[in-house]
Amino acid sequence: MDLNGESKILLPALNTIKDPDPNSLSTRLLKYLAVRHPSSTIQPTLLHNHNYYNMPSGAPKNCSKTYKVPRRPFEAARLDQELKLVGEYGLRNKREIWRIGFTLSNIRRAARELLTLEDKDPRRLFEGNALIRRLVRIGVLDEDKMKLDYVLALKIEDFLERRLQTQVFKLGLAKSIHHARVLIRQRHIRVGKQVVDIPSFVVRLDSQKHIDFSLTSPYGGGRAGRVKRKRAAAAASKGDGEDEDEE
Repeated sequence: MDLNGESKILLPALNTIKDPDPNSLSTRLLKYLAVRHPSSTIQPTLLHNHNYYNMPSGAPKNCSKTYKVPRRPFEAARLDQELKLVGEYGLRNKREIWRIGFTLSNIRRAARELLTLEDKDPRRLFEGNALIRRLVRIGVLDEDKMKLDYVLALKIEDFLERRLQTQVFKLGLAKSIHHARVLIRQRHIRVGKQVVDIPSFVVRLDSQKHIDFSLTSPYGGGRAGRVKRKRAAAAASKGDGEDEDEE
């Protein structure tokens, strides 16, 4: 293959990489660039020096923020409120509160931005209706309050009420809010036909009536648990022993 001047710079640079595995992703990628794009000025050493050489295989992870810590870490009023929410809704830690607060702040920010536009603005009509419909669908916003002004009045408790853990307890499937979390984590709860083991799962209004025990769960008519099977076997063996003594 007749190479031009730039490709003659690329190919010698490939030989400078001390790669123990000639079939690695970085080596094959650089060779592909050198052969298929001779006029490219990308230096292979730049890829090598920016951790592309040791980059693991698979899709990249999403590193976006999911929660935001409080600005004042030792505020007495906020600490008491968070502690009350953790106990009332059976949360694992305060990060679950911060995650909902972060989501709520994004929703409020979007609503405030849309309220600055004109009432007939196409963006306000389209995005505002989409935001309101989404909140109504998950049960956070009532149907008689389908306005952006009511979105600004939402609280963290409104989202905590829509968690699967809270709904399982309110439906009477669990003895306490903490028992509800145990049932969910042990895969005893299903929503429709799907077993859900995430306590923070947001339940939609149309899915709320489909919350029930899993078909494979002992509570839902499935196979008995390990302890119950062990006790039944012990009782059966004890009964057989008494019958033999009577004979």
